[in-house]
This record gives sequence, structure tokens and C-alpha cells, in this order.
Amino acid sequence: MENPLRLKSLNHISILCRSLEESLDFYLNVLGFFPIRRPGSFDFEGAWLFNYGIGIHLLQSEDPDSMPKIGQINPKHNHISFQCESVATVEKKLKDMKIEYVKSRVEEGGIYVDQLFFHDPDGSMIEICNCDNLPVIPLAGDPIRSCSLVKCNFQQQAQQQQQQQIQQAVQMTQQQQVTCLSSVHLKEDYLPCA
Repeated sequence: MENPLRLKSLNHISILCRSLEESLDFYLNVLGFFPIRRPGSFDFEGAWLFNYGIGIHLLQSEDPDSMPKIGQINPKHNHISFQCESVATVEKKLKDMKIEYVKSRVEEGGIYVDQLFFHDPDGSMIEICNCDNLPVIPLAGDPIRSCSLVKCNFQQQAQQQQQQQIQQAVQMTQQQQVTCLSSVHLKEDYLPCA
């Protein structure tokens, strides 16, 4: 398969927010992202988050009142989808947190995929699913097996990946601090980085 732009992976998704604080709370405490350092040269409010191999960049809207109203939950709208270990566990947590959601089930050749759809505070659609039940089948060539079909330990891999991501974020922060300190020593009029 051709890769004309030589893409490597999804890096981040940017989301415009009515309230940066509310959206930050949602992405940290509901979806489990953690904050990472954001370049200090930005002259607008926002926050960078990371987990599951992707970044979420939250941007404070300059005119929150002009943002589209939050409509009904519709699985056919644009959405971000996250793979989970147990849809039943996610559903229970959503009920406990009193987050409104819509449940759906897809069947393909005797394989079932359960999906939960809900909104973030700004109306962006979130899907949580067990989509790795379905193999990824290119329209030409051999199927790419999903994790559950080859009996790998998804939870262990996810934990290892998360630990690596946290270590990388810590290393990046430490490198940035060293760079800032080096700049301070090279030029006395530099201020230490925050």
C-alpha cells in the first residue's frame, strides 16, 4: 500500500473548548489523559494532554457563545473512538458518573462489537468500543489480525505502552529543563524556563 506523504502515526487531535477547565477535567478524569508540557510561545490558552499513543490539544475558544449547541448523541457524527478492555465496565463507570450515553451493537460474520457514544463538555463525540474484535481487512491482500483474535494480552501491552509514554514525557521535560538551564548559563539575560 502506498504512503505518498510518508506518514508515521496519528500525533494529536485539537478540540476547541467553551471552558478549558471543564474540558481539561473531562479528558483527565473521565478518559484518563495526563497533561504534558505545552510550548510557552503560544499566546492563547490551551492544554496539551497525552495517553494511548495520541495527544489531545485543548484550545480555549475566543468566543465560547458562538460555538455550536450540543445536540443529541448521534453515532453517525464525527467522533474519536477509543478501544477498551470491557464495555460493561465502561458502561458502569459512565452510569456512576451520570454521563449520558447511547449504546450500539454491530455484527459482522458472527462477530459482535459493542459501542458506547457520549459527548465531551463541548459536544465532541466520544466512542468507547471493543472494536478489536473485528479483524482489519484491506480491500486487497491478507487480513490484518486484531489483538484479540491472535490471543495477545491487550491489558499488559496497554500498560507497557502507557509506562513508556509516561517515561518519554518525563524525559522530554527533563531535556527541556536541561536546555533551558544551558541557555541560562550561556547568556545571563535569559530567564529560567517555567
